[in-house]
Amino acid sequence: MGKVVVTEFISLDGVFEDPGGAEGTPIAGWTFRFDQGEEGRRFKLAELRAADAQLLGRVTYEGFARAWPTMRDEAGFAERMNSLPKYVVSTTLQTPSWGPATVIRGDLPERLGELRTSHPGDVLVAGSGRLVRSLVEHDLVDELRLMVFPVVLGQGRRLFEGTAERSFRLVSSQPVGPDGVVVLTYGRA
Repeated sequence: MGKVVVTEFISLDGVFEDPGGAEGTPIAGWTFRFDQGEEGRRFKLAELRAADAQLLGRVTYEGFARAWPTMRDEAGFAERMNSLPKYVVSTTLQTPSWGPATVIRGDLPERLGELRTSHPGDVLVAGSGRLVRSLVEHDLVDELRLMVFPVVLGQGRRLFEGTAERSFRLVSSQPVGPDGVVVLTYGRA
C-alpha cells in the first residue's frame, strides 16, 4: 500500500506560494535565491523516483501543465514528472491537458484509499495548499517533507493557515546546499 507524501518548498514563516516564480507577485521565485546544492537535487529526484503517482489540486496541476511538458533535463526529472499518473482533485476541471491524468471528484478520503491501494509507491502531493490542508484535517498524510528556505517573506499564502492542530514526529533533518536550506521530514505522530 502506498503512502501519501506531501512535499513542499516553504519559507521560515510558512509561505509556500510562488516558490518558482509566478509573474505578478512580489514574492515570485523566492527559492531561486538559494542554492539547494547537489544534495537537494538528489533528494528531489529520489523523491520523485519513489512516487507511483501525483495527487494535485487544480491550481497546481494547471501551473505544472503549463511548465512541465516542454522541460527537459539530463537527470530525467522532467521525464518522470511528465510520465507519472496524475490525479487532480477539482470540482471545475473538465478535461485535463497534461497526462496521464484523472480528475477526482467526490469523497476525498475514499478516493485516496483507492489510490493508496492501487499504487504501492508514494502518492506525491506538491503545492496544492487547499488539498494539503484537507488531507491534514482528515489525517490522510503519512509523511510531510518540507524543504525549508532560510527566508522570512512576510507575505504570501501560508501552507497550514486555518488548519486545526495536528502533531507529527520528526523522522529526519538534512541540510542541503551551501545556503542553509534544510529538508525536514515528519511522519504521523
